[in-house]
Amino acid sequence: MQPFSSRRDFLFNGGLGFGALALGDLLNRQADASETAKPLAARPSHVVGTAKNVIFLFMQGGPSHLETFDEKPMLRKYDGQLLPESLRDFDLAQINTADAQVMAPQFAFNKHGQSGVEISDMFPYLSKHADKLAIIRSMHHELFIHGSAMIMVHSGTSLLGHPSIGAWVSYGLGCESDNLPAYIAMTDSIFRNGASMYTSGFLPAIYQGTDMHAEGVPIQNLKRNANLSQSDQRFLLDQLREMNELHLKTRPGDSRLNARIANYELAYRMQSAAPELIDLSKETQATHDLYGIGNGAADRFGKMCLMARRMVERGVRYVQLISGGWDAHGDCKGNHQSQASKTDQPIAGLIADLEQRGLLESTLLVWVGEFGRTPIRQGSNGRDHHPYGFSSWMAGGGIVGGKTIGATDDFGFAAIEDKVHVNDLHATMLGLLGIDHEELTYHFEGRDRRLTDVGGENNLAARLVRA
Repeated sequence: MQPFSSRRDFLFNGGLGFGALALGDLLNRQADASETAKPLAARPSHVVGTAKNVIFLFMQGGPSHLETFDEKPMLRKYDGQLLPESLRDFDLAQINTADAQVMAPQFAFNKHGQSGVEISDMFPYLSKHADKLAIIRSMHHELFIHGSAMIMVHSGTSLLGHPSIGAWVSYGLGCESDNLPAYIAMTDSIFRNGASMYTSGFLPAIYQGTDMHAEGVPIQNLKRNANLSQSDQRFLLDQLREMNELHLKTRPGDSRLNARIANYELAYRMQSAAPELIDLSKETQATHDLYGIGNGAADRFGKMCLMARRMVERGVRYVQLISGGWDAHGDCKGNHQSQASKTDQPIAGLIADLEQRGLLESTLLVWVGEFGRTPIRQGSNGRDHHPYGFSSWMAGGGIVGGKTIGATDDFGFAAIEDKVHVNDLHATMLGLLGIDHEELTYHFEGRDRRLTDVGGENNLAARLVRA
């Protein structure tokens, strides 16, 4: 091939549009870029952390804490009755408690493991790992609507345009893989808020999560054009890099091209790495069985969880897995039983597989929804949205499990003991990775921004890693 006289001539005649090469969501970015030519290079943490990777298990729709990890005997006692007088004036915005009927938990709870942690019977597989779980029963925030609540759980604010926690972690620590992104997001349904669920916000665009599919084409536009050989593609990339570097020299104050160059190179390497990542055929049948792959309802999320293990093995820093459909306004029992049948075995399999491969100690797992559900009945045995007290759990990453942290009141209305705001959860996650949440900042619109904004306390990390 002959050299081209300009970048425009090169792109036009070479047939190398941004989408044709690979990674549409990486290659088309026009946002701010990195300070260096290798923006995703692995970087040291502020202090030595107990974790180096994160798998964020997000239950989209709002799983009920009262059916999962927060047993409330008082709800069984008052089932079908009006709330006691003392609770009818409970100061909870948007929840009508005046004529509401109490609804008992729809599943039994039992003690599990040596620790005796109480877990709902809807999780027969996960409950076998009770001694590895640190269950937080006092999560809370103030947002009642799915959209804003999901943004809060992912980015620490209800405002659009702010980076997700995965983007912050990628910005702070980079990636240990040369051939895969630092941040990968997957869902078994839809990203209900679109790209805002894995956005880089005002951070350089290279830190945005890459949307990967568990089946079919893993990343859109990744495959090389059939009319372009690998050697020709490499030549075109080298030509483009040379032109971009010449262009950059005349604009020393504009760093956008560094990320553009890095994105092209990453996309080129991913053309072989990404298909290999989702090829589960070389995994043993025992591994497939462990995750529930091929087992009806659990198959799809099982594949996602197995891919998550393969990602952290290959150095991906932050993996976000989303299970949709937990919005139980009616038939809470049927809804949650269906959702558990999709996720329980895969998540338990993930924990077991990480442990047997020596990866659990360095991989932090976080399970959470955007909020919980009300202790009062809605419609036909359903529950409404409830952000004032709900549950989450963490495992791996150096955490000592078999413990519960915090509590809600006897009816599960509000967090009352060791309250953990979403900002506190984020601060703790960063702390376990060795990042000081107050020091991880990015200057934007006149001030240094951070994931936890002006809030957040890393007040759990020490308790989580201590027996």
